[in-house]
Amino acid sequence: MQKLFDSEIKVMEIIWENEPVSAKQVSLIAAEQIGWNKNTTYTVIKKLEIKGYIKREDPGFMCSSLVSRDDVCKTEAQSLVDKLFGGSKKALFSSLLEDEKLSSDDLEELRRMIEKR
Repeated sequence: MQKLFDSEIKVMEIIWENEPVSAKQVSLIAAEQIGWNKNTTYTVIKKLEIKGYIKREDPGFMCSSLVSRDDVCKTEAQSLVDKLFGGSKKALFSSLLEDEKLSSDDLEELRRMIEKR
C-alpha cells in the first residue's frame, strides 16, 4: 500500500463519510471544510484512483473507497512507529504514557486490550 499524503487522507475522509459520493460533492465538501478549489480536489481524487485507494464510476463520476479507513490507519500508524521509534511499538507506548495523564478508566481499558492479545 502506497503512503498517503495529508491531502489524500483528507479526501479519503470525505469519501469514507459519504460514499458512494460524486466527485462534485467531494469538491463541494472540500471547499467548505478545507478551502480547496475544484481543481485541487479533482487532482487529489485522480491521484487516489491511480494509487488504487478509490474507484470512480460513471455516470456522475461516483467515488468509492477500495481501502478501508481501518487499513489506512494501521498502515499510517506502522509508518509512524517505523519512522520515529525504530519500529518499536513498545517505545511508542512508553513515549505516550510518559507524557499523557491517563485516567484509571483509560488504563483499565488499555489493560483489557492487552490481555485480549
